Amino acid sequence: MPLLPLILFTVLCWTNLGNVSGNEKIYSDNITRILDRLLDGYDNRLRPGSGGGITEVKTDIFVTSFGPVSDVDMEYTMDMFFRQTWIDERLKYEGPIEILRLNNLMVDKIWTPDTFFRNSKKSISHNMTTPNKLFRIMQNGTVLYTMRLTISAECPMSLMDFPMDGHSCPLRFGSYAYTNTEIIFTWKKGRIASVDCPKESISLLQYDLVGQTLSTEVFKTNTGHYSVKVVHFHLQRKLGYYLIQTYIPLIMVVVLSQVSFWINKESVPARTVAGITTVLTMTTLSISARQSLPKVAYATAMDWFIAVCFAFVASALIEFAAVNYFATKQAQRLKEQKARQDRLEVLAAASDDEDDESLSSSPARSLKRRNNCRMEPLDPPPVPIFLQQGSAFPPIPQLAGTSPIDRYARVLFPLGFAGFNLVYWYIYLAKDTMEEARDMGTAT
Repeated sequence: MPLLPLILFTVLCWTNLGNVSGNEKIYSDNITRILDRLLDGYDNRLRPGSGGGITEVKTDIFVTSFGPVSDVDMEYTMDMFFRQTWIDERLKYEGPIEILRLNNLMVDKIWTPDTFFRNSKKSISHNMTTPNKLFRIMQNGTVLYTMRLTISAECPMSLMDFPMDGHSCPLRFGSYAYTNTEIIFTWKKGRIASVDCPKESISLLQYDLVGQTLSTEVFKTNTGHYSVKVVHFHLQRKLGYYLIQTYIPLIMVVVLSQVSFWINKESVPARTVAGITTVLTMTTLSISARQSLPKVAYATAMDWFIAVCFAFVASALIEFAAVNYFATKQAQRLKEQKARQDRLEVLAAASDDEDDESLSSSPARSLKRRNNCRMEPLDPPPVPIFLQQGSAFPPIPQLAGTSPIDRYARVLFPLGFAGFNLVYWYIYLAKDTMEEARDMGTAT
């Protein structure tokens, strides 16, 4: 008796398994018949509505990776899922399933849009481990075709405001052979949501992606007018790297060059070495700042900053040359005055001695005295201040103290450099803020 229920349960299970496998076979046979009927008499050389209608291709983009952006080559790279949807009346069907989910083998058997990217320099369709393509057909004949692409496209850049610059990098795509009287491209989700670029997909080191703008253009050629879709990716450069590597070192070099105004003017070697060292450092920084940029023929914002800093450093060295020149001229005048006074005193003393001894002295002795006075050596020529090796106590007391030129330079140079920085950063940062706000408003 216990064996009877077990036998009945076994027979029931085998019966259900047979029904399931039979249902699966029937389902597969139905799908195969649907596909065979779809392709029966289908000509993939003809576009949908080739009898006179316009084929509308709806597109949207999902960006999986954005970057890097090359300033030298003026191009950017992005990885994305490119989706296209259109209606092909010839692919309508009736069956137990609403959506036919097919692989890439079906793509070559039906018509697909000849979409290409007009401003791309290099495009890659991923084929590992199999072609990364998604293909679906709905009952009403709607076709969804998605592929994964990596595109390197050109991005025209104006570096006048570098490194506070922003750029709008376009991506243009459309039909290669069909004019806008045959195929038009539209945005599937409207002009806001048709391009999805999540923040976690952005891999940019020097830029911030502040938004994107979608638009439509008509490209006119000798062969006709073509419908072109355009996506502008708005980029804003990050300033932190250039502050650390260029701006702060430049400011420190200018400040160090102005420290020489507080060094005693008699310390010629110290002030000369400080001036020449800061000039050479400024030259090195200006050369290194240009290495990461293309060889543009115009001056950037950083170039103007470097030029003004170089002018301040060179002016500090020229200021010391002026101080040294006027001090030397003053020393020569004082030496000449002293020598003239000494000569007059000697002549006056000699004339007094001659008057006193003219009556008592012999003519021979007077002649000898006059010869001795005539042969008496004069004071040596003045020693230029360049040869006074940094003495803190100059030999001429009248030259001691701070030069008037140094006193003026201690005030005018720092105020001039501070005023330049105030104007420079106000102009460029205010412009940067307005452009970013404008891009954000356009993107939204």
